[in-house]
Amino acid sequence: MDSSTEVRSDVDRTVPFPAPRLAVGVVTAVFVSISLIGFLHVLFLPIGVGEIVLSFGCIVALLVMQLLWYGRSSAPLRSRVGYGLLAAQACLVYLPILIFGQAWVGMPGFLAGSVLLVLRPIAAWAAFSLIVASMGLAQAVFTGAPVDILYTSISTVTTGLVVYGLSRLTALVVEVQSTRAEIARMAVLRERLRFARDLHDLLGYSLSAITLKIELTHRLLEKSPQEASDQLLEILEISRLALSDARTVATGYRELSLEDECRSAVSVLQAADISVRLDSDATDLPVRVSTVLATVLREGVTNLLRHSKAKHCEITIRQTHDRATLEITNDDVQPNPKPPQDRGRSGLHNLSVRAGEIGGTVTVDHEPNEFRLKVDVPLRLERR
Repeated sequence: MDSSTEVRSDVDRTVPFPAPRLAVGVVTAVFVSISLIGFLHVLFLPIGVGEIVLSFGCIVALLVMQLLWYGRSSAPLRSRVGYGLLAAQACLVYLPILIFGQAWVGMPGFLAGSVLLVLRPIAAWAAFSLIVASMGLAQAVFTGAPVDILYTSISTVTTGLVVYGLSRLTALVVEVQSTRAEIARMAVLRERLRFARDLHDLLGYSLSAITLKIELTHRLLEKSPQEASDQLLEILEISRLALSDARTVATGYRELSLEDECRSAVSVLQAADISVRLDSDATDLPVRVSTVLATVLREGVTNLLRHSKAKHCEITIRQTHDRATLEITNDDVQPNPKPPQDRGRSGLHNLSVRAGEIGGTVTVDHEPNEFRLKVDVPLRLERR
């Protein structure tokens, strides 16, 4: 099972869906009530059991089509099947009038609502008007009373609009609920991506530094026990920092101090016998800017240790009235250096995402004997 399927199943287990069920329940109750009124009119006629069964079958067929086809948001209404069912519905509302007469004049309201759902606007309203007019004409034939004609016409209009409105409402409720579930799935996916990105950015550097210092400590154990002891204390401090970082990953945003990261980077690089030159004029950086630059510094040092045999590294930080930049340059003496896109590709992508969140950019420049990582971020976006 892939991650997208897991996200979908996780959300489906946690997000309730009461709205569509309620909408379907209301629509079903209204349609059944309208049908029941028509069936009661038929029951009062002096007809036999066969005619009663026939009327009941017609009403059930109308309900099934209305609820299971026209009431489905996913049903292809404007298709051959949709038009065929519309023709069948027309037969079910008009032909029984020949048998049940005036008792059946309330049923064409279902057809009036269905034509609004299936046909295109101009044709739909034209067909709707014809259905209403036909019921007025039928009532004129049955009684001829103006009150009955007006009542039947208004009843057909009302029933048709109710059928159309409730059917559309059900479809809209289902669509809104589906959108809500999709938003929840995307939120879960974004949180998982954030978690993975934070783990990489916050812990990758610490684990690389711990590995490097353990190797250095191992070499110093016999030659210089005091220096080895000092390195162990630094390892302990880095491990505590890594533990703190791991805890903050679960809670969300992690604030980093650029000044602290600069000191840590210099210490780690010097422990790896890499000459370091730090040149910084940045002061009082906004928290988000400081965190982004510190994260870039971490990733840059981590990539340097993992993917190069550098002997010299320069870290330059510049601040103007509206922007701040950090640039890491190191020599790279690998005989067959990898192209830039393969050097810590996931980490550099994460840095681009983080810098982009505050309107910044990350650029990478790789030459035969030099690698340069630069981030440029605005300061004013911190006030948003």
